[in-house]
Amino acid sequence: MNIIPMFINGKWITGEGEQLIDVYNPSTGEPMAQIINARDVHVEEAVHAARQAFESREWRNIKPYERGQLLTALAAYIREHAEELSLLECKDVGKPLAQAQADIEAAARYFEFYGGAADKVMGDTIPIEDGILNAVVLEPVGVTVHIVPWNYPIQITSRSVAAAIATGNVVIVKSAEDTPLTTHAITQWLADKLPPGVFQHVTGYGREVGALLTSHPHINHITFTGSVPTGIAVMKAAAENVVPVTLELGGKSPNIVFADAPFEQAVEGVVRAIIQNAGQTCSAGARLLVEASVKEAFLQQLVKCFEAIRIGPGEADVDMGPLLNENQYVKIATLLKEAQKDGYVITGGETLQIKGFEKGYYVQPTILDGLTHHHPFAQEEIFGPILTVFTFETVEEAIELANSTQYGLVAGVWSENVNTAHYVASRLQAGQVFINNYGAAGGIQMPFGGYKKSGIGREKGLVALRNYTQMKNIAIKYAGPT
Repeated sequence: MNIIPMFINGKWITGEGEQLIDVYNPSTGEPMAQIINARDVHVEEAVHAARQAFESREWRNIKPYERGQLLTALAAYIREHAEELSLLECKDVGKPLAQAQADIEAAARYFEFYGGAADKVMGDTIPIEDGILNAVVLEPVGVTVHIVPWNYPIQITSRSVAAAIATGNVVIVKSAEDTPLTTHAITQWLADKLPPGVFQHVTGYGREVGALLTSHPHINHITFTGSVPTGIAVMKAAAENVVPVTLELGGKSPNIVFADAPFEQAVEGVVRAIIQNAGQTCSAGARLLVEASVKEAFLQQLVKCFEAIRIGPGEADVDMGPLLNENQYVKIATLLKEAQKDGYVITGGETLQIKGFEKGYYVQPTILDGLTHHHPFAQEEIFGPILTVFTFETVEEAIELANSTQYGLVAGVWSENVNTAHYVASRLQAGQVFINNYGAAGGIQMPFGGYKKSGIGREKGLVALRNYTQMKNIAIKYAGPT
């Protein structure tokens, strides 16, 4: 079986004598590759190499526009190999081909976007008094660690790595043990383009290898995307060394549909927001809040759409692929049985066997109705294609329901009344609010992050460059002519 090597200090680390982890294809349930479970010695070497690279003249002498050229060249490489990379992402995550293709294009856009920004990260001057020149300088933070989840591996790797390299930092990527393939592909391209230690790819179990990286005293910034409990653990480890973190954590995002919503558009948006990547998306629209007077009509259309969803292996380019792994499958299957028993399921609710792919992790997209809004299904992040439905009578009730979870990542508002839509958007506790759409095609330029337990800081857009720079004030006193 193919072993995915790690890349540390400019060298490929093979699996000889190492503990190996099987990587499964979610569509088939069969192993397709193996990765190395990194040990403390690997982490030490990676951090030491990164520190040396950051302090080296070789890396510091690379001009900002040259860093930008490197990133835009990587974008071109990704587009040139889009078909191959899309299939890798399909096999790795199980998502339908069209979704994988969109992820590959998004990855190229991140490198392109931050490549263009590399020579535009500028400081400022502040007037103090005559005889003092006061300059504010932006400098790279140093060694950055990027702990990437399994649901959008190439997108999330690209968005933070591109911003970090653009601003002159060095990078250690820890890919999820389930989905290393496309990160490895990027690593292969970068391997001979950068000085040793500037970009490194470490693999292994998240709890073990992630803990070694996040607690290391010579790390300068950590970006993590994942669950709230793990995010808290990352934050605690970082606090021991007073290291800043950017955390993009869970979500339980609402789509709020008013009686005057554009119905067809809203139905399509609600469906797409929950079946994208089989609901395994932190920004998934997992809650539908619909005005009571139109609930029956809206649900009728929604159920028809759910029952028409084509489910199968990602490479077949269906509407929805499998769940990622056996753990996810068992978790979601258990929740579906509980929902069936309690009478909440109005469509879906079953696990599936796809002919020829009987070992794959397939479930039906499901709509639940009749729960209280305090039910765990309505409050906890499920991370599967399960939509919970609630009604409201007034605008204020809709806002209260939308804000009634511990999360605040994304929200959708569907209304033709611009006054209502803007009023609601201004009162939602969410990092992104979409009006009469949901997701905005990835939004490379749009700051992304959450309120409450959905995280700290922002990824994407120009604002993300702040994660990877630190500010230095230099005041120069000078004398006048003598």
